Amino acid sequence: MPFKTEFMPENYTELINYRIDQARNTIMEVEFQVEHGFLGIAVNRIYYGMFYILLALAMKKGYKTSKHQQLLGWFNKEFVKTGKVSRKAGRIVNQAFEDRTDSDYGLFIEFTKEEVIEKMEDMRLFISELAEFIRNDK
Repeated sequence: MPFKTEFMPENYTELINYRIDQARNTIMEVEFQVEHGFLGIAVNRIYYGMFYILLALAMKKGYKTSKHQQLLGWFNKEFVKTGKVSRKAGRIVNQAFEDRTDSDYGLFIEFTKEEVIEKMEDMRLFISELAEFIRNDK
């Protein structure tokens, strides 16, 4: 079945749930990568796990963008600064974006296994908090 590029409003719930599942599945990917020493890839996937849950939130709220920094800016303005989600969540996702950028594009950037495990735990907290917010938001 070909991928549909446009979704009708009745498909939003399905797509939102898909993005939430995608975020949760990324946690398992990261666990595997950390266990097998793929720390740079794990840092990348940590950010993308958070990105997927942000896409679910954006879809639920009717916000559209193709740019990561715009999505983060919207999230910080509408949810972190207003207290709808914790400030910690804002710090976690912003740090993950910086780490992913450094890991993907920086020279000689390395993370220790302990650092990546801590970042993975932050990712779990972030995804859990946003999934709960999405579920309870009317």
